[in-house]
Amino acid sequence: MPASQTRSRARDRNNVLNRAEFLSLNQPPKGTQESRSSGRKQSGQAAAAGTPNSNPKERRQSQQLPEEDCMQLNPSFKGIAFNSLLAIDICMSKRLGVCANKASSWGGARSMINLLGITGHGIPWIAGTLICLVKSSTLAGQEVLMNLLLALLLDIIIVAGLQKLAKRKGPYDVSPGLLDYLTMDTYAFPAGHASRAAMLSKFFLNHLVLAIPLRILLVLWALCVGFSRVMIGRHHITDVLSGFVFGYLQFRLVEVIWMSSNTCQMLISIW
Repeated sequence: MPASQTRSRARDRNNVLNRAEFLSLNQPPKGTQESRSSGRKQSGQAAAAGTPNSNPKERRQSQQLPEEDCMQLNPSFKGIAFNSLLAIDICMSKRLGVCANKASSWGGARSMINLLGITGHGIPWIAGTLICLVKSSTLAGQEVLMNLLLALLLDIIIVAGLQKLAKRKGPYDVSPGLLDYLTMDTYAFPAGHASRAAMLSKFFLNHLVLAIPLRILLVLWALCVGFSRVMIGRHHITDVLSGFVFGYLQFRLVEVIWMSSNTCQMLISIW
């Protein structure tokens, strides 16, 4: 017998795993292979059987999920443009809030800016209109004053309703004053002072005979009242611009529902 064969047989005898009691360790158990193969077959059959009976809504949702993920990762151009404009509006409003508090760059002029804002508040205008209405003795004057009072009340109601819907806060944490709470002007969008100033200036320009310098001063007053709210940090720039737009629309609404002299006399007699 060759020496090489003798050596190989000796290695096989010395290898412990070649013994009969350890042969099962070298081979995978048959039950495991059969269970794995049967499990694969059953899962394949279940998938094949469940495919035609699956809910179409679930299949549609599973197909739409990747698209929704893509929409979140890749926003639309309108969304990007809107967010960019909103960021610019907030940044510019914060820069223009030079009287937001006493520590601001124009903090010393805060009281004067607040006084300018009071000239566009609704409560002083309503009180002044009522006083003038009581002292007025002409039918034309009473008609104009009654419609002005209607316009002021509509302005308060419309602005308060829009602010409750939007619930937008100002660029700075500036708490509303007592007069603001009385007119429910507690949020930023739209700016109530701006809408009221625009509505009043347009109303006076249409129904009062004023010289050209007074007409120019009236327009400048409306602009100053509106942007004074940005300077004290109560409103954004877009809040003031939208307030001007809503003020003009309120004027147009009052012109449509304008009360005649007879209606005004009837209301005055009831009052």
